[in-house]
Amino acid sequence: MFEMFKGMGQLAGLMRNLPKLREEMEQMQQRIGSLSAEGNAGAGMVKAKVNGKFELLALTITDDAMKTGDREMLEDLIKSAVNQAISKVREEIATETGKTMSGMGVPPGMSLPGLS
Repeated sequence: MFEMFKGMGQLAGLMRNLPKLREEMEQMQQRIGSLSAEGNAGAGMVKAKVNGKFELLALTITDDAMKTGDREMLEDLIKSAVNQAISKVREEIATETGKTMSGMGVPPGMSLPGLS
């Protein structure tokens, strides 16, 4: 029962620091936007780079991949490399968000609008 009141006290503390929280959130959004991750498929035949806004920044297809003439395989390699890059950038975003929220004093498991 008292755990509920402890959480309410933490929330009240967060509300007092709202201007600082907004600034921290804006800075975090900028850091997330600058994150990037790379994925590859087919032993490096296809490489994809994605940023924290989930935009595809680069896609590289080797000459060997192009020479195969196998369109379906190439499509699968592209899809796999892009999905791998997206998965990696999601992990980086989760890590960055966790660090920022912890630094702001947000209790574990609690989310703030715009951060989850």
